[in-house]
Amino acid sequence: MQSCRLEGKVALITGGASGIGECTARVFAHHGAKLVIADIQDDLGRSVCQSIDETNCIYVHCDVTDESQVKNAVDTAVKAYGKLDIMFNNAGTAERGNPRILEYQKTDFERVMSVNVTGVFLGIKHAARTMIPARSGSIISTGSIASNTSGVSSHAYAASKHALSGLTKNAAVELGQFGIRVNCLSPYGIATPLATEVIGGNMEEVENLFNSTANLKHVTLKVEDVANAALFLASDEGRYISGHNLLIDGGFSIVNPSFQLFQYSDQP
Repeated sequence: MQSCRLEGKVALITGGASGIGECTARVFAHHGAKLVIADIQDDLGRSVCQSIDETNCIYVHCDVTDESQVKNAVDTAVKAYGKLDIMFNNAGTAERGNPRILEYQKTDFERVMSVNVTGVFLGIKHAARTMIPARSGSIISTGSIASNTSGVSSHAYAASKHALSGLTKNAAVELGQFGIRVNCLSPYGIATPLATEVIGGNMEEVENLFNSTANLKHVTLKVEDVANAALFLASDEGRYISGHNLLIDGGFSIVNPSFQLFQYSDQP
């Protein structure tokens, strides 16, 4: 049955209290997964668990830059449910505005890298620790079109997402021998709490901004689209996909808008 694509699976989602992580938690739960939601937003995280099903959804405080906390989150999943099948490294951050490199502060650069790269590295490391003996598992991380397209984000964010893509591929090579798949999802801009904080404005304003520069028109990218892509990679339907950076961008990253070769003079 379609509603049971993750039946019997155990999933850990970092950054699962809001945005893409929260939506993915709900989609995974709908498809039968038992969940551990890891985040630093404690009240939100507990609220999400309560609204899903506290018998099959656990919240754990986790700062992904702290290895002991990442290890504890993984151990919590194994202790509660006996195993870990899916690791979704979704926690991420960005800085407000796009400062020029001469104005960039080293501390700001390092903060973004620590969450977006080191945090993912730690998630892969500790998920692999439990998946290697089982000879199976799916590790997914949230990337960005900034992993493939330049000039759409700050230096730190772009560097972190390029690094995440490379780390995904390298880990996929090492862990493939154990039946573990490693992939990442790279969406175009989505109106999430993080996006509104970084860009400024409300959700509608941010969504309108992204729609105005999108390549694929008459459809708006939503968190559900990323959650459904994560579901595919986590399920047996994606069982032979590994080392892949899945761009969920409506063709944005393959377009050079300077030429406007295919612009129609009369829009229907």
